[in-house]
Amino acid sequence: MSNISAPQRANDMTAPFNPPLGLYIHLPWCERKCPYCDFNSHALSGPVPEADYVAALEADLGLEADRAGGRRIESVFIGGGTPSLFSGKAIGSVLEAVDRRIGLAQSAEITLEANPGSAEAARFRDFRQVGVNRLSIGVQSFNDQQLQAIGRIHSAEQARKAVDAARAAGIERLNLDLMYGLPAQSPEAAVADLEAALALAPDHLSHYELTLEPNTIFHSQPPALPDEDQRWDMLQACSERMKSAGLERYEISAWARPGSACRHNLNYWQFGDYLAIGAGAHGKVSDGHEIWRYRKHRVPQRFMSLTAGAGAEVSRHALSTDNRLFEFMLNALRLVDGFSLELFRERTGLDPDLARPGLRSLAADGLMETDASGEHWRPSERGLDLLNECQARFLPKGT
Repeated sequence: MSNISAPQRANDMTAPFNPPLGLYIHLPWCERKCPYCDFNSHALSGPVPEADYVAALEADLGLEADRAGGRRIESVFIGGGTPSLFSGKAIGSVLEAVDRRIGLAQSAEITLEANPGSAEAARFRDFRQVGVNRLSIGVQSFNDQQLQAIGRIHSAEQARKAVDAARAAGIERLNLDLMYGLPAQSPEAAVADLEAALALAPDHLSHYELTLEPNTIFHSQPPALPDEDQRWDMLQACSERMKSAGLERYEISAWARPGSACRHNLNYWQFGDYLAIGAGAHGKVSDGHEIWRYRKHRVPQRFMSLTAGAGAEVSRHALSTDNRLFEFMLNALRLVDGFSLELFRERTGLDPDLARPGLRSLAADGLMETDASGEHWRPSERGLDLLNECQARFLPKGT
């Protein structure tokens, strides 16, 4: 629990802060909703309303420009849904508007999520030509039976061909999403999936456990999943194999070759700022001494109608001192290398002394480690395994 007392809060704030800036773009449609997916995605009942949605995104972007505060955008993440259902022309139009109205850093990382279907893979060259320089391909498994069990509509062979198509298009930075703990999956099958992924030599792997999220089909109709011991064995075996393949774990579910960490996601985890456009998109921006979180209307048709008028934002609130501390830790405790208290100061505007009691409490329980100066902190291996417990130590009082 937080140890912040009411008298401290009046003097919490330090100098104004100005974190790096990213942009999240949400494209909400997919061919079919997966039974485990709790994202704001909507199965198509006809063609993608591409022109109308791009126009709405550009109108939404106009409302975001003031929030940039003169900063250029250092990373863009185009998520969904299935963004690769959109044409290269549509993606290019949005990126051009971003550069025109706010400005893209010359070295900006621009990631687009893609599914391995053949029709989408054919667009990869177009995406590269309009500025996309990183793809995140939702493979999930290289076992066709497992893919069917989790409701995916591509095959293992299509996944391999999608990676080949990305490289042929000149996109060298590739993330593969890979799940473990799938229905009736054995530890051996999980490792076989990983071996298939490693054979494609991606520079980044997102390796995460299938969880039964509320408001999903799998939550109301749960499949038979491996037990806790089996899932632990899968994680340990796969972790050792990724290490031996030259990948480094830099976040609890993210592995990368040296220099290939996802810059956009690192900005999230290090409590940077990010603008947000699109149906259901969430953003975080710092404004002088305030930090704001906001979100857009989640229903695509409603979003498109609102951006034609007063804008699609449906909520906005400033973070209290307690919530700044909690949300920083909620993200930064996921990082294998941890964080410095100077970063905490820079990104929250708070005195690092507010964070020390919780960190020392975790260290006393063997969940955190620090350097000789006491200024850099990182979770121990046990702390990574017990992430939820570490995060809970910073919950605001009364939560």
